[in-house]
Amino acid sequence: MNDRPFEPNFAVLNQVPTVCMGMHIRRASRIITQVYDAALYPAGLALNQFTLLVSIYLAEFITITRLAQELFTDQTTLTRNLKVLEKRGWVAIEPGDDRRVRLVSLTAEGRTVLAQALPLWQQAQTEVMQHFASEQWQTLLSLLSEVRAMKGD
Repeated sequence: MNDRPFEPNFAVLNQVPTVCMGMHIRRASRIITQVYDAALYPAGLALNQFTLLVSIYLAEFITITRLAQELFTDQTTLTRNLKVLEKRGWVAIEPGDDRRVRLVSLTAEGRTVLAQALPLWQQAQTEVMQHFASEQWQTLLSLLSEVRAMKGD
């Protein structure tokens, strides 16, 4: 039995901060999220809530399972986030034809909040886009879309 502690390969470990895609994507995500969160704050929304409201609005009625699939999140996290929106009166969660299926839709108040938040989102979108040339922006969107292919959908 080997009692020696784990000895990492420090040559590889030193490369992680410069080459780890996960680290770079998470850092970029936090930075971008902070910009949108600050912009959406006057509407009482964070980016993840805005994203949920937009997704629900576009779908009109959607099952929690399908919404989780579209947002690439687990149902437990999604349900917890939806409960917050439901308590605020912004979404309705109702049983579907099969009582195991729950349907989500926007309430009138949710549509109002979304309408108030849209110009704030547009401000944040403009601010983020100004950091990139148009060609860079399109390339970035294209590359990020390619990441979806990793999921196998």
